Amino acid sequence: MDAFGDLFRGMRAQGSLFGSSTLTPPWALRFVDGAPLTLCTVLGGGGWIVPEGLPPEPLRAGETVIVRGPAPFSFVDEPGTGAEAVDCGEHCATPEQGGTRHRIGWSDSCGVPGEGATTLVVGAYPVSGEVSRRLLEALPVVLRVASGGGADPVMEHLAAEVAADTPGQQVVLDRLLDWLLVCSVRDYFDRPGGEPPAWYAAQRDPVVGAALRLLHAEPAAPWTVASLAVRTGVSRSTLAKRFADLVGEPPLTYLARWRMTLAADLLVERETATVAEVARAVGYSDAFAFSAAFKRIRGVSPSGFRRAGALVPGQSAGPPTRPSGAVPVTVPAPLTAVGGRS
Repeated sequence: MDAFGDLFRGMRAQGSLFGSSTLTPPWALRFVDGAPLTLCTVLGGGGWIVPEGLPPEPLRAGETVIVRGPAPFSFVDEPGTGAEAVDCGEHCATPEQGGTRHRIGWSDSCGVPGEGATTLVVGAYPVSGEVSRRLLEALPVVLRVASGGGADPVMEHLAAEVAADTPGQQVVLDRLLDWLLVCSVRDYFDRPGGEPPAWYAAQRDPVVGAALRLLHAEPAAPWTVASLAVRTGVSRSTLAKRFADLVGEPPLTYLARWRMTLAADLLVERETATVAEVARAVGYSDAFAFSAAFKRIRGVSPSGFRRAGALVPGQSAGPPTRPSGAVPVTVPAPLTAVGGRS
């Protein structure tokens, strides 16, 4: 695992809701469940994403927007639409919520959208744990990725799967959304003129990138700057300077912060583990030294962090969200409502 891939650990679409709505424009869908990350992609047609308190963002076929919660946002046919918003959350894919039909498949001979139809696929991701929360801190409120990047092949697979009604469709769509999320964030960080986090850009450096991969692959190893330099094939002084210049902090400072991030998740996930066991899991043989380092970096003792339910003072883990997954919504051009198979 590398510094980028580690941030997606535990972020999975699972237990998706599948449904389609046949609406007559103007339309307005309002997503209100406060998911920390929501991925919206248009397979055909287009509309506008309207985040709360921010300018509308156009969303055309083949494009993807990732919205960082918990504030609600809307998908509308055009800014200033006169449509009454339909609130979408956990139960958006039920007939009583905006006329949506809940069903497993998308193939439906009696509900074929007409010309100009807009097909929106939405995946909501609960972000649990401090590791994944580092990803949120690196993202803007609205992240927009145009077509033509590394996510395009995923879109092709997604469009084909949405049009099918085959066994295992839910699992395939969930995994495609995971794939699309990673590719979209990577395309955003790699865009011309972009300003990705220092640790992300540093991964491209042959020396610092190798050091970061080692630290993430073996965080509990007894690393020193000298041993890390040997593994990366440069002198100790070269590694120390290059790492600090590109990442913004010395190698062992980065390692200590990463270890405490891992430890924070272990304290919550392994309820029966002692502080000493968590300390050993992240490379500390002395529980007292671990506790001192944890409090220095996280601002609270390991026991206090665990008692608080992983809420560091001044930092919220965000509201509870529904199980993540895909909520595909089909919004046609002017047509009368057509029912689907339930």
